[in-house]
Amino acid sequence: MAQIQLTILFASAALVIVGVYAAIFVDNIIKKIIGINFIEEGANLFIVTIGYKPGGVVPILMPNMDTSWFATNAAYPLPFGLVLTSIVIGASTLAVMLALVMVLYKRYGTLSTRVMLADTAKQEEFDE
Repeated sequence: MAQIQLTILFASAALVIVGVYAAIFVDNIIKKIIGINFIEEGANLFIVTIGYKPGGVVPILMPNMDTSWFATNAAYPLPFGLVLTSIVIGASTLAVMLALVMVLYKRYGTLSTRVMLADTAKQEEFDE
């Protein structure tokens, strides 16, 4: 494995670690969403790095190419297809999360999870 691949793997691990920290320990919902996005992008970076083939060619077979040479030198397209699909799904879930944050902000007037939980606990005590 090349040095640059190892560096990128460490960067993807760092993204996941920072994302998990933000998703669990940060109070602001927007920052939690950014942390979840970091986790997703770290996973995408990991998949792309694992799927990279040094010296590989684009996996498009041209009419005059030798098939045996192409089979040994073509990059594996599945990881890149998975990452592209993950990016599309991630963008749509990000939009849904941000829409839910707008609803929560209108309801509670804050983005703090502690304040929301305290308000919910007060409401439950009032309902009993």
